Amino acid sequence: MIRSLAAALCLSTGLATAFASPLLAQDAVRSKPTALPVDDATPAPRDTPYPGTIRLEVDATDTTQRIYRVKETIPVAQAGPMTLLMPEWLPGNHAPRGQIEKLAGLSITANGQPVQWVRDPLDVYAFKIDVPQGATEIVASFQFLSATQPSQGRVVITPRMMNIQWEQVSLYPAGYFTRQIPVQASVTYPAGWQAATALRGTKTGDTVAYDTIDYEALQDSPVFAGRYFKPVDLGHDVTLNIVADAPDELNYKPEQIAKHKKLVDEAGALFGAYHFNHYDFLLAITDEMGGIGLEHHRSSENQVEPGYFKDWDSGKALLDRNLLPHEFTHSWDGKFRRPDLLWTPDFRTPMQDNLLWVYEGQTQFWGYVLGARSGMFTKQETLDAYANIAARLDTAVGRQWRPLEDTTHDPIISARRPKGWTSWQRSEDYYNEGLMMWLEADAIISKATSGRKGLDDFAKAFFGIRPGDWGEVVYNRQDIIDTLNGIAPYDWAGFFQKYVDRPTGETPKGGFFMGGYKLVYTEEPNSFTKAAETAGKYVDQGSGIGAIVKNDGEISSVIWDSAAFKAGLVVGAKILAVNGYEFSPEAWKGAITGGKDGKTPIQIIIKQDKYYRTLSLAYSGGLRYPRLEKTGAGEGSLDRLLKPRT
Repeated sequence: MIRSLAAALCLSTGLATAFASPLLAQDAVRSKPTALPVDDATPAPRDTPYPGTIRLEVDATDTTQRIYRVKETIPVAQAGPMTLLMPEWLPGNHAPRGQIEKLAGLSITANGQPVQWVRDPLDVYAFKIDVPQGATEIVASFQFLSATQPSQGRVVITPRMMNIQWEQVSLYPAGYFTRQIPVQASVTYPAGWQAATALRGTKTGDTVAYDTIDYEALQDSPVFAGRYFKPVDLGHDVTLNIVADAPDELNYKPEQIAKHKKLVDEAGALFGAYHFNHYDFLLAITDEMGGIGLEHHRSSENQVEPGYFKDWDSGKALLDRNLLPHEFTHSWDGKFRRPDLLWTPDFRTPMQDNLLWVYEGQTQFWGYVLGARSGMFTKQETLDAYANIAARLDTAVGRQWRPLEDTTHDPIISARRPKGWTSWQRSEDYYNEGLMMWLEADAIISKATSGRKGLDDFAKAFFGIRPGDWGEVVYNRQDIIDTLNGIAPYDWAGFFQKYVDRPTGETPKGGFFMGGYKLVYTEEPNSFTKAAETAGKYVDQGSGIGAIVKNDGEISSVIWDSAAFKAGLVVGAKILAVNGYEFSPEAWKGAITGGKDGKTPIQIIIKQDKYYRTLSLAYSGGLRYPRLEKTGAGEGSLDRLLKPRT
């Protein structure tokens, strides 16, 4: 045994030497640096008051070259090292989206003398300086060079309106919770313009000096300003501030404003409390300033296409009417109640997005519910939207490998850049799949309580606490489970494990069949699909042949493993001809319908880059558009969910 063991040891040593020797042989000809320690000298945020109030002055008068000019006076308590930060991790973006590339011309002085700054190579949002002896304040001056065309980013200034987001026009001192840094901001606007924000202040000429507020709340209080502006009182200290490209876009009918007022009433009835001292909807009706829908605690940034009021009854504005209910809901869900790992003490600390299926998913759920209850959508339009959402999610076959929770990291992973195979890669599905999951949760509660309770009861218990409080109350998954069990005991932990943590075969539809409906397909588009096809100028057969094709023939989406995929269609290619005829939406739909006999494949000529191909597409399913069909008689939980409460 001893002899055998020794032989084994020799053999083992020989093998180890044999495996190591190729690497060892390289050492003679390959230099190997030693890793240096990473020294992050930026001080961590502390929950202590900053010594003094920052004065922030913004000149926003240049609407031609679209430049914000900034002067920021920052008190300092002592000489020595100091770090100034531009916000990087932006709430509501769920990702590091600060536009550091647009900050230019940075100059820092103390007592009128230049102070050298150095960018931190470990954090390019950080500027390091040495405060000279005797200085009581430093002055930072710079410009924010906003986009002059969409290829540079979102356009925030036009000749008629602007959107000031404070993270673009300010720096803040490192080492403090941002809620502990007082700021007194002022903005000089173009002559004659009006501005709206959750901030309050005093206007002198064209300059508004806003009341002192902490830097966290400042960043959460953006501005919409413009030449054509109208405020509308919606009650409960809520104002709809409308800014538009043209004065006729400000004209509305009383019944349209009545629906917006009812939205505010219905939200109060749902949650049982308001978490703001006042709230400002910032609504831009424009196709010149870039699109946005972004939540804040006491306001929201919202852009809709021209015709929001003028074309209300035509269906053209239908797709835009979910925006205000969604962003308003965020005042409760996302701003007041916030996932514990999404709350951060400053804008440098990374956010962890895991609970976005609550933050955004339940907000998406309540946005559609409040839209229906307020009349912003009719009940049928809401059901049509649900059908569209469920059908689109069923084409997201990436659910076979990627669970819902993993999609919560998409704001960081992909930063909303275009994807070639979205159905397989998945995208930010936590919005709409979260909606479908919460729809099923409502049906489960309704069934367990014989219709006496629903997710409304969860909303009051979870979001309705501490009336008037516009701070933040954080939560984790267990808090959600405990609150749900307090409403209706159920295996909620297993429910979330099934739909959130694991890959799934299809989107949750229990809210439909338990709520008295089922998803079916017909050859005619429903109201929501028709509005989307009209606005987007495309034919949506993602649920059928497996492709969305623009009216000019360009392919904008191909569903993974669909008939279109198997035939070789690809995003970005252009269909030139269908069955020997020049492409048109009518010819495309006609070919899909004509192929129902299953005998004759559709013949397609496509152009991809500089190359042409002829394809044969086998498909016999015809046109397939989703809709919800009532099952049984009487009122189901889905009917009850959409009924007004006021």
